[in-house]
Amino acid sequence: MLDLDGVLYVEDEPVEGAAGAVAALRARGLALRFVTNTTSRPRRAILERLHRLGFDAADAELLTPAVLAVRLCEERGHRRVALLARDEVREDFAGLEDPGDGEADAVIVGDCGDAFDYALLNGAFAHLMAGAELIALQKNRYWMTPDGLALDVGPFVAALEYAARTEAVVVGKPARAFFTTALDELGVRPADAVMVGDDVESDVGGALAAGLAGVLVRTGKFREDALRDSGVEPTAVADSIADVPALLGRLG
Repeated sequence: MLDLDGVLYVEDEPVEGAAGAVAALRARGLALRFVTNTTSRPRRAILERLHRLGFDAADAELLTPAVLAVRLCEERGHRRVALLARDEVREDFAGLEDPGDGEADAVIVGDCGDAFDYALLNGAFAHLMAGAELIALQKNRYWMTPDGLALDVGPFVAALEYAARTEAVVVGKPARAFFTTALDELGVRPADAVMVGDDVESDVGGALAAGLAGVLVRTGKFREDALRDSGVEPTAVADSIADVPALLGRLG
């Protein structure tokens, strides 16, 4: 399982050697899943970016939090959903209804970028206080942009949790269900899978908790102090995805 932003690329710049590493993993006969917590772009655009940057990825190989959020809403009977996300991402939630001025069954929080403001959060808070369930597409603390680290969705989810005295259901990494879904699609046991990511908590910590091996790469959002303070012990640490094919060979 390969994380995307920070592992294969940073925004529109591929990590050096990343495309070759993916090709090498395929050449070894390994089944792949491209797994991401990205909620700023629709699934279609994420796949297009992979192709544009030179990565061979099939539609069925890409797993995003939106897929699991829609599935969760269907399972729990949530039809009217207040979606906090960029307009272009709404296509991934086409089967759900906007509550408009009415009551919502759930509030789904994704990446709103600069649109995260008091009015938006207060509107979500009102739905939660009226009984809506809080669903977080992911809860990452920060992510790496070309200009440096920037706040991710997690801090805004935490604000809503605190204000509404509730706990969000997180569907992206590090949720066990996210990894289980990928494993079920691949038809492999956790012990036979490896997660490669740049986030020691969501990628590596989540994978280890779900029974997978977890490889942390020193690209993207990687920080030595975050690794040191996390309490997570990765199965291995690599300088970049380019080193992972050889590393997996050593790990067996």
